[in-house]
Amino acid sequence: MTAPALRQFGPEIWLADGAQVEVVGFHYPTRMAVIRLAAGGLLVWSPVALSDGLRNELAALGEVRHLIAPNTLHDRWLADWQAAFPSATLHAAPGLERRRPDLRIDAALADLPPPAWAAEIDQVVVPGNRITTEVVFFHRPSGTVLFTDLLQQFPRRWFRGWRALVARLDLMTGDEPAVPRKFRMAFVDRPAARAAVRRILEWPSSKLLVAHGAPVVHDVGAVVARAFRWLAV
Repeated sequence: MTAPALRQFGPEIWLADGAQVEVVGFHYPTRMAVIRLAAGGLLVWSPVALSDGLRNELAALGEVRHLIAPNTLHDRWLADWQAAFPSATLHAAPGLERRRPDLRIDAALADLPPPAWAAEIDQVVVPGNRITTEVVFFHRPSGTVLFTDLLQQFPRRWFRGWRALVARLDLMTGDEPAVPRKFRMAFVDRPAARAAVRRILEWPSSKLLVAHGAPVVHDVGAVVARAFRWLAV
């Protein structure tokens, strides 16, 4: 029997791991989240490669109504999802429209959540980074804060050879999720980023979901605070 693609992570939230992607020789795991909204539709955060099995499991949960591109780097399979779910609204982080003019981007993500999920999900744009603008989400029913690339944690032996050294120096293989050094150096507006992180730290988070790393379910507020300590929040 084929293992299910989706696994429940909390009330009305499910996770699915996708295929690895390669970026300049570095292999990254992929992960998405599916949130069932009170109105019955599904919100898909950071979609991974779409398989027939995953599509069938989604159909059992509800109708895919919202696709979320939470930063300008997680866009690889969006065209496939739009083709599969043409009536779904694509919400994208600021800047993706310049990178992917081929996509039909229906709405830009901002600090104010849209009415479709404002009662259940909060969000914050973390601005001022040269690499990407990321939107961080908080799913209130499950207490889950969702980071895409600003927090990462790979197993120490995930990378080999010189890539393992680069990953260690980039703070990607530490004991808990951290902001990679390249992202730290890319912040050109630290006051704006600091204000955004302070809002994130106000959320009563009990779970931490990252696209590249194991979920955290203990002391989440302290983990996130330590990850951004260098920003002097």
